[in-house]
Amino acid sequence: MTTTFDSVRIRRDLHRIPEPGYQEFKTQRYLLDTIAALPQEHIEVRTWRTGVLVNVKGTNPQRRYGYRADMDGLPIEEETGYDFRSEHPGFMHACGHDLHMTIGLGVLSRFARQPLRDNLTFIFQPAEEGPGGALPMLQSEELRDWMPDEMFALHIAPEYPVGTIATKPGILFANTSELFIDLIGKGGHAAFPHNANDMIIAACQLVGQLQTVISRNINPLDSAVITIGRMEAGTKQNIIAEKARLEGTIRTLSAESMKLVKSRIEAVVSGIETSFGCRAEIDYGSNYRQVYNEAEVTGRFMSWLRETRAGDVQLVECTEAMTGEDFGYFLEAVPGFMFWLGVGTPYGLHHAKIEPDERAIDVAVSVMTDYFTWRSAE
Repeated sequence: MTTTFDSVRIRRDLHRIPEPGYQEFKTQRYLLDTIAALPQEHIEVRTWRTGVLVNVKGTNPQRRYGYRADMDGLPIEEETGYDFRSEHPGFMHACGHDLHMTIGLGVLSRFARQPLRDNLTFIFQPAEEGPGGALPMLQSEELRDWMPDEMFALHIAPEYPVGTIATKPGILFANTSELFIDLIGKGGHAAFPHNANDMIIAACQLVGQLQTVISRNINPLDSAVITIGRMEAGTKQNIIAEKARLEGTIRTLSAESMKLVKSRIEAVVSGIETSFGCRAEIDYGSNYRQVYNEAEVTGRFMSWLRETRAGDVQLVECTEAMTGEDFGYFLEAVPGFMFWLGVGTPYGLHHAKIEPDERAIDVAVSVMTDYFTWRSAE
């Protein structure tokens, strides 16, 4: 089957208007206008902050299934060759959320016209890239009455060709935590270092020591990552820096390892305070649960793909990845799964030049509409 709406136009419209978390005002308006153009007999719409919730009423509901799409963009200056590039300087849909929303609208448009026996909930969620919209949306009154019995989502995968779906039972994405460390010492003139307390030196020592947390505290058969992606210190070449700030991320494949890594980070930072006579502050920012695919529900989906879509969809049982996704909060509350959708592009997620193959949209819409139809008819 093909989509009953202009998927390319919608994706490109959304690509033009990337917005940061909880500021997706244009995106929300676009979604609401698109949904308002659908037949309204079987649907109800609610908003939550900058998100959108849609209930598709079943003809004789026994269960409720859900599809979630994230909405926000990233603070990246776009470098694609598109003629529909971002109209918002410094922001870009570099993680596929424009495709995720378009796929959700495509599936919704089908069932707004031809409802299933069971109810469906479509969740267009803000702030996935930060500070995290899944958990507060999950706890909201707006979603409470429409909470799915099973929950599904997808994420584009640049490394797989169009027509590929990759997933697995169990852990798919890692536990994640942001990491912000501020070091406060004493500034001074570069010619008199003995009268100051240089936080650039302290920060450099700290970056090196943080790399030993994984190599010397985590079981080599386990997996964890600490990456410092940004460091800021100083104001001028001849002024000793009074403050330094490190910004990074932590990724682990278990909640226990996350606790251990944070404990070791705090010990290392405490040592830096003692060694350099400075003060330190740690902020873990947004923390996301692992994306854990429930085995029975995921296995059913994979078996269905093998039996019904072998001719046009390549199923890959992939390994887990150290990527993070706040969809893990939904899967902690409701059984379900996430899968990778192949979009065949040489540039990876969060890259300024990523150009996903738009043919993947119709593949995903077809798979999800057929799967919802099959599940509801069981």
